[in-house]
Parts: sequence; C-alpha cells; structure tokens
Amino acid sequence: MLDILRHWYRQRFSDPGAVVLFLLLLFGFVVVYFMGRILAPFFAAVVIAYLLEWPVGRLRRLGLGRGPAAGVVLLVFAVVLVVSLVSLVPSILSQSANLAREVPTMINRAQEVLLTLPEQYPELVDVTLVQSLLNDVRGRLLGSADAILSVSISSLTNVAVLLVYLILVSVLVFFMLKDKPALLHSMSRFLPENRELISRVWHEMNVQIANYVRGKVIEILIVGGVSYVTFALLGLNYALLLAVLVGFSVLIPYIGAAAATVPVAMVGLFQWGFTPPFFYLMVAYGIIQALDGNVLVPVLFSEAVNLHPIAIIVAVLVFGGFWGFWGVFFAIPLATLVKAVINAWPHQDGSPA
Repeated sequence: MLDILRHWYRQRFSDPGAVVLFLLLLFGFVVVYFMGRILAPFFAAVVIAYLLEWPVGRLRRLGLGRGPAAGVVLLVFAVVLVVSLVSLVPSILSQSANLAREVPTMINRAQEVLLTLPEQYPELVDVTLVQSLLNDVRGRLLGSADAILSVSISSLTNVAVLLVYLILVSVLVFFMLKDKPALLHSMSRFLPENRELISRVWHEMNVQIANYVRGKVIEILIVGGVSYVTFALLGLNYALLLAVLVGFSVLIPYIGAAAATVPVAMVGLFQWGFTPPFFYLMVAYGIIQALDGNVLVPVLFSEAVNLHPIAIIVAVLVFGGFWGFWGVFFAIPLATLVKAVINAWPHQDGSPA
C-alpha cells in the first residue's frame, strides 16, 4: 500500500509547478470557505468586472484609455441598473405581496381537489398520505408568505447596509477595470518563476469565466424577457414576478427549471383550473425551457456544455453546499476548473494527464 502511495505521489507531484498549483487551490478553497460571507462584495465586483471587461476592451480599441473607458462603461452600467431597478422592483414587491396573500386560498383550493383523489381512486391514493403531504406543503408555503409580508420598516436598516455595499462594489469594479494589468502583474510577483502549469490553467479559466458570466447574464435576460412576454400575452397573473423567477432559475442548471415550474403551474392552475388556457401556459413554458436547454445554452456555453449533466448537477450540489449562492453561480466554471486541472496535471514524465 505504501509503495502504491509513493508511486502515485512521485507520478503526480514530481513537478514543482504542480505542487504550487495544488497549494494555491488549497489556499483559495480555505479562504473562500471560511471567509465567503466577508468576501461577498469582492466576488460580486469580480463578476461585474468580468461582465464589463468586454465593452471596456471595445472602447480601448477605439482609442480611449483604460481609465476613461472603465469610467464610461461603469457609469452607463450604473444608469441602466438604477433605471431597471426603479422600474421593476416596485412592481415585483407588489406582486410578491399580493401572491403571498393569495397563498392560503390557493392551498385550500388545491386541498379540495387533492382530497377528492382518494375517493375517485381508492386503490391508488392513500388519504393519509395526501393529508400529510398537504400539511407539509401548507406549512412551508405559509411560512414563506409570512416572511414576504413581514418585510416592513424593521428591515430598513438593511437598506443602509446595502447602499454601503453598492458603493464599495462600484469602487472595486472601477479599479479592477482600470488597473487590471497592474493588478495581475502584482499578483504574478508572488508566484514562483516556474509557473507554466499555473499560467496554462489560469488562461483557460480566465476565458471560461469571462464567457460564462457574460453568457449567463444574457441567458437570464433572454429567458426572463421571453417568459414575461409569453405570460403577459396569455394573461397570467403575476407575469412579471414569475418571469423574473424563471429568468433567475437558469442560475441553477436543470434543478432551477424544475423548481420554477411549480409556482408557474400553481398560479396558472389557481387562475384557470384545468382549462385550455392552463394547458396553453404549460406548453408555452415547456417550449421556453426546451429552447433554452437545447438552443440557447449550447450557443452561449459551447465549451461548458461539454461537461456531462451528472458532473454539472454534482458541481451545483457540492459547491453550493460549500459556498451557497456563489458556489451555485460558479458551479460550471468551478467544475471546468477541476477538469482543466486534471487534464493539465503532469505525469512523472512531465506530460499532461
């Protein structure tokens, strides 16, 4: 057994660059795991900086300096974000409160329908199981509704904290865009001279993360926008709230789409019952999800979709369990990082694995 371990160690860690890469990954994991909440504004700034690097690069090609280009892009981004929030947030909060008030009525109507199933199909449906399931769902949904309705003046203190974070993130993004070459050069000084393996993995992941962040934002906007137009044309209640939910559900591959189906189906069923408009809604929603998964995702994430669906789901579960929202958001890039490291890791002869 010891001989096997020695052979494996010599084969995988004979290259000093591999040892340095392993230590860097271990250090990054420990820092993010224990300081993830503290570093949340920094992660948000990194995501926004990756998103805005593309327009900054285009302005630089037109002859504008990196500093002025970063300032112009960040200003435009801030204006668009503020206008979007001012336009959407009041409607979303209003629809959320109205939906929360209707949750008890929805539950009662669903209970009436479901309790008729044991009478119609006594051999297939157990009344005790249905009642237990309804009680559990009722408790969870009513708890969520109470949480939404409890947002009041007592939570205004969080607004001040949010404003501080917004200012902090804006400053971080500006300097990340303005001083990107200097920051990267400063970081490289702490690395050993023999960093070929690290550079190879870094360049691959830098492109992957940039494409992923940009593609994910585009996917959220397209899926959310198409969902809103579809829901509004069908006359679905809470169209904006549900469209935002469907848009952000793409952050969690596979699982998010399934989870977003529940509120869409509940609202449609409560509004129309088992009538043609409800089935039109579900067919349209299914088409949106199918086009997202089979057309939009392959176009936006041509390299990331090379990961097997099982690998993506496991990455979501593992990294989400470690780092919460940021682990879920970066699940695909992190899974790609693991794949890139495995592929680039040298054998004893120095060749990649």
